[in-house]
Amino acid sequence: MTRILILDGHPAKGSFCGALAGEYAENALKKGHEVRVLHLSEMKFDPDFGTSDFKNAPELEPDLQALWNDITWCDHVVIAYPLWWGGHPAKLKGLFDRVLLPGKAFKYVSGKALPEKLLEGRTAEVLVTADTPGWIFRWLYGAGSRKQTEKQILSFCGLKPKGYHIFSPISGSNDSARAKMLSRAGHLGRKAA
Repeated sequence: MTRILILDGHPAKGSFCGALAGEYAENALKKGHEVRVLHLSEMKFDPDFGTSDFKNAPELEPDLQALWNDITWCDHVVIAYPLWWGGHPAKLKGLFDRVLLPGKAFKYVSGKALPEKLLEGRTAEVLVTADTPGWIFRWLYGAGSRKQTEKQILSFCGLKPKGYHIFSPISGSNDSARAKMLSRAGHLGRKAA
């Protein structure tokens, strides 16, 4: 059994991104995994870090502390988010800024270019909804959000990326196309971690 944390990283309730996260969760539960689901849309916190000094980091609000507790509890993190302007929605980026802090998620080491990764031993998987077709995202735009998410956020803290899955195009998709996307998310949940 794997302990799985799923973050529905869409800032609005009732999104298709949230439906994908739900399908993943439901199927992971059916395979006997322990699953916790958090919804960014329900979380209350200030996404602005608000200082240039990590020593004066603002105290985590209760929703962010609960998220941090779930991160340290889990074996596998799943982040589902919409691709907006080639990256993360502002509230989701603010969540990363506020929660993944030095001394908790990573630790700077004197004389070393890269920090010590304090979340090692965990894996991560990403589900991304986009209006941009996947081939355009990869070949024309260079998959910038993937690089940022996998290398500069997840790997930086020690979370080993296990998959970055694009679900697109959402805009203009019909019920049949969305059913296939939901089925794909369910399949990923069944073979989780």
